[in-house]
Amino acid sequence: MDEQSDFSWRRVTGLFKPHRTRVAGVVLLVVATAVIGIVNPLLIQRTFDDGLFPADADGPDVSLVVWLCVIMFVVTIGSAALGVMQTIVTNRLGQDVLRDLRDRLYTHLQGLSLSFYASSRTGDLQSRITSDVGGVQTAVTSTLSSILANIVTFGSAVVAMLVLSPMLTLLALATVPFFVIATRRVGRLREAFTAETQAATAQMSVVTQETLSVSGITLAKLFGRQDREIARFSDANQRLAAVATKQQVIGQSFFTVVQAFLGATPVVVYLVAAFLLDGGNTSLSAGTIVAFTTLQSRLFFPVARLLETTVELQSSRALFRRIFAYLDAESDVVEADDPTQIEPQAVRGEIAFEQVHFHYDQHDDATPAALDEVTFTARPGQLVALVGPSGSGKSTVLSLLARLYDPTEGSVRLDGVDLRELGFASLASSVGFVTQESYLFADTLRANITYGREDATDAEVEKAARAAAIHDRIMEFPDGYETVVGERGFRLSGGERQRIAIARVLLHDPKVLVLDEATSALDTASERRIQAALDELVSGRTTLAVAHRLSTIQAADVIHVVDHGRIVESGTHGDLLEAAGAYAALYHEQFGDGEIETTCEDGTVFADGRCEYFASLTDAERERVLATRGNA
Repeated sequence: MDEQSDFSWRRVTGLFKPHRTRVAGVVLLVVATAVIGIVNPLLIQRTFDDGLFPADADGPDVSLVVWLCVIMFVVTIGSAALGVMQTIVTNRLGQDVLRDLRDRLYTHLQGLSLSFYASSRTGDLQSRITSDVGGVQTAVTSTLSSILANIVTFGSAVVAMLVLSPMLTLLALATVPFFVIATRRVGRLREAFTAETQAATAQMSVVTQETLSVSGITLAKLFGRQDREIARFSDANQRLAAVATKQQVIGQSFFTVVQAFLGATPVVVYLVAAFLLDGGNTSLSAGTIVAFTTLQSRLFFPVARLLETTVELQSSRALFRRIFAYLDAESDVVEADDPTQIEPQAVRGEIAFEQVHFHYDQHDDATPAALDEVTFTARPGQLVALVGPSGSGKSTVLSLLARLYDPTEGSVRLDGVDLRELGFASLASSVGFVTQESYLFADTLRANITYGREDATDAEVEKAARAAAIHDRIMEFPDGYETVVGERGFRLSGGERQRIAIARVLLHDPKVLVLDEATSALDTASERRIQAALDELVSGRTTLAVAHRLSTIQAADVIHVVDHGRIVESGTHGDLLEAAGAYAALYHEQFGDGEIETTCEDGTVFADGRCEYFASLTDAERERVLATRGNA
């Protein structure tokens, strides 16, 4: 993943475009609050010079002081009220922008192809959505108002100070360049450390996600590797703490110096004022000096806040780069601009692979292709099986049919329509997929079964569950279909999870059924029940099945043998056995000496657990099997 994404602050400000009206409201509140802030310092001058120490009176003008104090009190309360309102409106606006950003990021990630996720880590994805977006919260929620408020405050303070004393104002402004020089250095350092902090946070998230999941913790316990995982977490935690400490120290030490400077500047004003008064300058009064030092905080504090905001923005830039890197990631599987839509009831279910070539890494010609010149057709209602050794490309064929990937060359068609021209919704409603690893959400059994059809009735759910031979097991749970299965269906056995997944696809009722080792996790009895149900359910559907256990695909209309990404043999079970080629070799390996043998009732020595299957064969099929095995 390229972290150097297309970044610009204009792109960041573009996040606020849908909220223009509220932004305008924030601007008005900020300007009003900032302008009101200079009223009290000017009133302080009147209080000192005209109220407490009037030049033409023997004592203070108590009534004027009372009125000035009342006005200052009202201004203070009003300014505070506006400040609270500004904070509420600004934070609500910022949180809405962050919400939109998270939604946009998650939606974009959902649209990326499987190849993106094959090269990404779940923990890192989670970190981008939560930690990175959360890290820019300050920049999004308060940066706009902070910059505007401090600019207005600074400008109004300068005007008021010039009115009071131009000479003292020039003295105060002369120190501003030093702040600017310092902040550039600090900003670059904090930006670098922020990027490191987020990378360390993502790494710790990855470790946590991998090791504290049900699968991860089970594996660690089984192999006695808890100490190793604790060490991994400690290392990641130590790295995060070290980098975060550096980031905080750099920022805090700088602003401690700033605060110390703000505390020392009135001393300079008093010294300069003393020399000016001693030199006969009559424009300075006690009220002017007090008002000036009061305004001075409204000059330097906004400068410090602007510098802090600049540092925060520079730090946030590293986070925005990480976020935009994912937003800029392009999917290699996209929906056509004007896709073809097919109504589910109009789908016939004809599948055609035409000269399909596929390479997982399009830029690596040295690695062999996953598929090479694969061509076959599955006519409506046919059961087409794909067999072959592990890694031969069988599951890749099914992935292309589900359009998890697109072919490098050639095309995959459904009812004559190239899948690249078919709408995603039409494809999803037409093709049902049972993967080799059945994924269940940590939700109820009902929710998992109805994942593809949330409007299904109870009767439809039960029918699908019965067809998948899982209804009776579900009813054994105290809560029945409302039973929560735990993370990844941990409360269920592998066979039960597989049957829930099959029920989910059956309820979805696709015209094309894809089974990728759909019965691999089932015991012999469950396999027979599932196989019997599937034999009826595949009627009228086009079914593509990948199987290592050849007994599950004996009745297939066509069996394609895949090896090194090519179809090397095709035919029916009987034809392929008679051909004594690659399929016969696989059959011999599976039912021959590769398994524990037992003696069947008829005296035939056969692979353990296959006597019942062998007894179900015709005499001609038995002869072919025995001839292939060399066991007459």
